[in-house]
Amino acid sequence: MNYINTLREGDNITDIYFCKSKIVAQSKAGKTYYSLTLQDKTGTIDGKIWDLSNAIEHFEAMDYIKVSGQITSFNNQLQFNIKRVQRMQENEIDVSDYMPTSQYNIEEMFSELKGFIDSVEEPHLKKLLQSYFVDDAQFIKKFKRHSAAKIVHHCFIGGLLEHTLSVTRLCDFYAKNYPMLNRDLLITAAICHDIGKIYEISDFPLNDYTDEGNLLGHIVMGTMMIRDRANTIEGFPQSLLSELEHCILAHHGKLEFGSPKKPGLMEAMALAYADDTDAKMETFKEALDANPDNSDWLGYQKFFESNIRRTK
Repeated sequence: MNYINTLREGDNITDIYFCKSKIVAQSKAGKTYYSLTLQDKTGTIDGKIWDLSNAIEHFEAMDYIKVSGQITSFNNQLQFNIKRVQRMQENEIDVSDYMPTSQYNIEEMFSELKGFIDSVEEPHLKKLLQSYFVDDAQFIKKFKRHSAAKIVHHCFIGGLLEHTLSVTRLCDFYAKNYPMLNRDLLITAAICHDIGKIYEISDFPLNDYTDEGNLLGHIVMGTMMIRDRANTIEGFPQSLLSELEHCILAHHGKLEFGSPKKPGLMEAMALAYADDTDAKMETFKEALDANPDNSDWLGYQKFFESNIRRTK
């Protein structure tokens, strides 16, 4: 396959890509043309169909299309000048070639996460974790393949799992260094802190906010999921449930970052710092990965409020 990150000006390409967007537009001369965003797992490229001839089979955004044409350059950006289009069926392609995916093995990550669940000793917290991550096949399937965000960080298949595992590792480190932390509570909160994202954000290929996600958000939805499941576990202590819910509600750390509550427990504070650390480190990594050949300053990054570059 001719992956987008390998395309160069002058290449003549015939291959299949995911059509992320399609805009019907008109040129200054009044001629109708299509402006596309084509995607594979390595990135996106702007596509243009200037001649709407019989060689252009009907297609829409979110379709997989086989395109033929030449890679050109416009305003120092690569552009696919498309001459032929054939709409493909999803069963004719391997979806993993077209959607951004974690660089790590999903099954290995999930196995490590379950190892943390096995290490939780408090019986009610353990039953809560097992009810989702061991017994709930539908939840597990969605959780493994979900992204952690629409944009910013971990916005790829397996991103939610990768982020959750990283946050859990950090919380495990905190618990070893600060013995006053309730490790069982902290590990459970770390594993559950973003479970609401499976309903806040739609599955790939759309990977966009749902109506429920826009109205409620993953923090509130995740807290509701925890309460609903805990209420099915006989004898779940109300005080323990309140502490766990607080950790979820406060895991963004500050009200202006979307937290309904600021951390009032040491475990909630530890979770908020772990979540923030992993989000920022992954965002920095993704910024560097997007400029693999650039060792110079990358410019001002809004997320960090700073100009950044890689270490020389």
